[in-house]
Amino acid sequence: MLTQEQIAAYRSDGFIVVPGILSLSDLVQMRQVIARLIDHARAIDVHDEIYDLEPGHTRDAPKVRRIKSPHKVDDVFNDIIRSERVLGILRSLIGSSFRLHGSKLNMKAAHFGSPVEWHQDWAFYPHTNDDILAIGVFIDDMALDNGPLLCVPGSHRGPVWDHHGSDGRFCGAIDPNDIIVEIGRAVPLTGLAGSMSFHHVRTLHGSAQNQSNRPRNLLLYEIAAADAWPLKGVPDLEAFDANLMIGNGPTIAPRLADVPVRIPLPPPLRQGSIYETQSAATDRQYFKARTDAA
Repeated sequence: MLTQEQIAAYRSDGFIVVPGILSLSDLVQMRQVIARLIDHARAIDVHDEIYDLEPGHTRDAPKVRRIKSPHKVDDVFNDIIRSERVLGILRSLIGSSFRLHGSKLNMKAAHFGSPVEWHQDWAFYPHTNDDILAIGVFIDDMALDNGPLLCVPGSHRGPVWDHHGSDGRFCGAIDPNDIIVEIGRAVPLTGLAGSMSFHHVRTLHGSAQNQSNRPRNLLLYEIAAADAWPLKGVPDLEAFDANLMIGNGPTIAPRLADVPVRIPLPPPLRQGSIYETQSAATDRQYFKARTDAA
């Protein structure tokens, strides 16, 4: 369970890091699964329903930047999110009834690892209320040099920035020139493997390349209050209800809150993971940094 100080910090800053949630056994098991998944990527050449590949991926030298919906790929990732250790924290932050909105495993290989441009998760999936958060599971130590998540304190109580490109289409990235002050206040979410971060769905964040000689694997889960309904609609109600993790059962009475919203339409021409979506952005901080360093 969280302390009152941790809960207050989440409410104030829009994020917290909680150390020591996972055991060494948990970490070893997840790392073994990840190693197998990377090895299996030797059999593919393009993105598929499980793999999002890094530029430069080959069968001889597999490079994976994301495993899509890992909780559906291996039980170890499903068990972690449903453990009482995690459920207790979620009850403290978003109430007694919530569902799993999605999951992903972002992987940054040593000396590279694709960056993620500045954005708010809320821009990708606005709901009827914003009692929604993302959990980051530190499978590896997170340090300043291996591309940790960077979050801007208090930004979850501010505006929803424009995530559209010059063509008017959603690109999932904010022009860094619009948030110079905010970027200057960003805080790195660092900690030892086994820690977990929790950040609000409207928190402004991004992450740079991995400059270290160590991998940086971050397992992410998106969790929403059961009465938060996606504004883009629910194409499959049965699947939507099946994602309920804890609570009194499904509801068809969304809770409406006075929160700022931008709809992520028109859709990007290149759809897929956030990496594909952000490739359409013309102003990108980390892409420019990578180009300047080359």
